Amino acid sequence: MRVLGIDPGLTRCGYGVIDAGTGRSASLVDVGVIRSEAGGAIDTRLLAISRGLSEVVERHAPDAVAIERVFAQNNLPTVMGTAQVTGVAIVIAAERGIPVALHTPSEVKAAVTGSGRADKAQIQRVMMKVLGMSALPQPADAADALAIALTHLWRGRGPVRLDASGAARTSAQSVWAEAERAARRKRDRSNTVW
Repeated sequence: MRVLGIDPGLTRCGYGVIDAGTGRSASLVDVGVIRSEAGGAIDTRLLAISRGLSEVVERHAPDAVAIERVFAQNNLPTVMGTAQVTGVAIVIAAERGIPVALHTPSEVKAAVTGSGRADKAQIQRVMMKVLGMSALPQPADAADALAIALTHLWRGRGPVRLDASGAARTSAQSVWAEAERAARRKRDRSNTVW
C-alpha cells in the first residue's frame, strides 16, 4: 500500500509518500513541501498548492491520501487557510477515486511517538529512524506529512476503496491497479528530461 500524507498549509503544504513494508515497516518514496507566495491572492495561492499536489498524486499514484484534520486554534486566518488547502487535497483525491482519511494532530503524535503531546523534534527523529533516513526530514511540515502517512498505515488500514460507493478491491483488482501504477511510473520516467 502506498500512502500520501499531507500536512495542509497555505504557505507550506507538506507532503510525504511512503510504501508499506512487512509488519510495521515502511519505506520512504518522496517528501517535500509545496509553497505559495505569502502575500499573494488566495486564488493564486490555492492554485499553486493544487497544481503541486496534483503533480505529486500523478507522479506517485497513492492508494490512499491521509490528511491532518484541521483543529481549532485562536488564529482564524491560519485555520481558514488550512481548511481551504484540506478541501483542495480532498477534491484532488476524490477526482481520482483515491480514498481520503483525516487524522488529528494528537492521533498522529500518539501513533508515531506513543505520546499525544510529542513535539516537532520528536516526530522528526522518529520519522528518520522508522524510514531509515540519513538526516532529519526538513522542514517540520514535511516530517509531519510523513507522520500522517505512517499513522494511516498503522491505524487506518482497511480495504482500499475503488470509488465513492465503497466497493472494496478484489485481489484481481488490486493486481490490475498495481499494474496501472507501474505503467504510469514507467511512462513518467521515460518522459523525464534529464
